Amino acid sequence: MLKDVTLGQYFPGDSILHRIDPRMKLLISLMFITMIFGASTLLTLLFVATLTFLLPVIGKIPMKTMLKGIKPLRWIVIIMTVIFIINGGGEGYHVIFEWQFVTISWEGIIKALCVSLRIVVLVASVSVLLSYTTSPIALADAIEHLLAPLKYIKVPVHDFAMMITIAMRFIPILIEETDKIMSAQASRGADFKNGSLIKRAKALIPVFIPLFISSVRHADNLATAMECRCYHGGKGRTRMNRLRYQSFDFAALLVMALFLTGVAVASVELSSSLIGMLGFVYA
Repeated sequence: MLKDVTLGQYFPGDSILHRIDPRMKLLISLMFITMIFGASTLLTLLFVATLTFLLPVIGKIPMKTMLKGIKPLRWIVIIMTVIFIINGGGEGYHVIFEWQFVTISWEGIIKALCVSLRIVVLVASVSVLLSYTTSPIALADAIEHLLAPLKYIKVPVHDFAMMITIAMRFIPILIEETDKIMSAQASRGADFKNGSLIKRAKALIPVFIPLFISSVRHADNLATAMECRCYHGGKGRTRMNRLRYQSFDFAALLVMALFLTGVAVASVELSSSLIGMLGFVYA
């Protein structure tokens, strides 16, 4: 399962998504997230999901890589879906089954599907846009550029951007380290797969201590490497590659804005139509 986590990994390439300016890619990602939560109907969410699954094709990222990234979410999605389905009661809801504390309605089923789809689409889209196709250095520069106005109120923008980038870079490293520790302990007789949930949770406790020590060691090595390269924060720092907007970047932002507007308008229209249709059926 740990090997399925691909968040934080970068896959070099020369696709359309790779060539978009990282600052514009951050704005596009924010608009995409807004579109995900702004899609209030199942049909508009399915449209957003279709766009999401087109991203790895545009970015020339293997589809199985994105699917591996969302695979660890399957239990969260299942639990959320069940909770929303069995608690589908509410004023004006069209109930199809009711027994004690379980109330299943059409609105509850649709809401469960929407919530689950939002989780999957959110993780998949952010992974493709900000992780798989954007290098950590470019992402740090983009965050620092976009938050540059905060420097005037004494906010340490450079330090903040560097912390986010290092945290994302450490995700695959710590996952790999955890997998190595678990494999080493399994070869010594540790059992992480069998037994009750409490027993398996207790078996993970010995993993945390070596993982913590390894994390501190990695952090210390990184700090030493940065000091050896005379890194002293953002003051007086120059960049080998300067970020420059191109007409292609603004075209991508315009396309994203059109999608966002279309989804917002369609959500309002479809919501009104769905309410009217359900009212007609149950009248």
